[in-house]
Amino acid sequence: MHKPGLDTLRAIAIAWVMLFHSFLVGGLGADFEWLSRYGWMGVDIFFVLSGFLIGSQLLKPLAAGAKPSLREFYRRRAYRILPAFAVVLAAYALLPGLREEPGMEPWWKFAGFFMNLSIDYAQNRAFSHAWSLCVEEHFYLVFPVLALVLYRRIGVRGFVLLCAGIVVAGIALRTGVWLHDAAAEQAAGLGPTRNWFVEDIYYPTWNRLDGLLAGVLLAALKVYRPRWWQAAQARANLALLGGACLLALSFWLFRDRPGLLGNSIGWPVLSAGLGLLVFAAAGDDSLLSRRIPGMAWIAAISYSLYLSHKIAFHLVSASWGEALDGKGLLAFACYALATASIGAALHYSVERPLLRLRDRRSAPATNEAAASPA
Repeated sequence: MHKPGLDTLRAIAIAWVMLFHSFLVGGLGADFEWLSRYGWMGVDIFFVLSGFLIGSQLLKPLAAGAKPSLREFYRRRAYRILPAFAVVLAAYALLPGLREEPGMEPWWKFAGFFMNLSIDYAQNRAFSHAWSLCVEEHFYLVFPVLALVLYRRIGVRGFVLLCAGIVVAGIALRTGVWLHDAAAEQAAGLGPTRNWFVEDIYYPTWNRLDGLLAGVLLAALKVYRPRWWQAAQARANLALLGGACLLALSFWLFRDRPGLLGNSIGWPVLSAGLGLLVFAAAGDDSLLSRRIPGMAWIAAISYSLYLSHKIAFHLVSASWGEALDGKGLLAFACYALATASIGAALHYSVERPLLRLRDRRSAPATNEAAASPA
């Protein structure tokens, strides 16, 4: 599903994430702090996009009475995700000089896509942004099977209750974990002994289902209620405004990012807001759906950018960091150029050739939506 608006959101997401990660090189100056502070939300844009695109791909044949081929789905996912990931993982594991931080979890945790469930974040931060790929992989593995099991066994009411239950359970689980860890930290009386916010709340898959769920809900609406979808698209700019308002509310809820307020109700509010933005971007008539030059290219290489951007940051910082310190726009330009160059090289040398090979070997009837990184 190639829509200019979705490309724009994907490009915004990867740029926002990289701005956030600029803290690794001392930040890009006070002028960009307002942009970078909430850049971690870019990952949640990717989650909503994945839920929508993958959900649409799998639910469409089910709505027509056909069963999608899980074998073909997983084969195409493997071609999409694994080659570029394997190259970057090998670089991190075999060439420690490329790492943005010295410590790194064992390579097999990354290869098995469960490092987000078991990480010593204080000691092993290198390539830690792969946590979101783990969440995506778990979604790819579980959602197709769940959709096949439930598609004729659950009605609209049951589906709504299931989704509401997931949201409520997520709020309760994150709240419980936060209260438990905060109490344990206070009882120890020694201050933080580990980053439990990242390890127990931010990274684990079961705490990050809100964005994926928002995307799946959009996909279900489009596939099973196409008339409702079209009628709502007539008010896409209103949805865009609503999404922007909920995003602003999320900024307030997460003003203390590790705090209880954001990590209890903040995630579903953020996901709902981003869901409205994705809805507006998925149509043809909203302000967000307009084609913007360059966005499609950034979106196309966004997965490679996500994988490699910390390596690019580290290389520039190690070579010219002192000279660029405090230079603002010049530093921004240098880091952006290095990141785009390395990301594009990975995309055109590894990712794109393997995608072409995948498409040549695909069944003639396969028509998969474009995936998004996270």
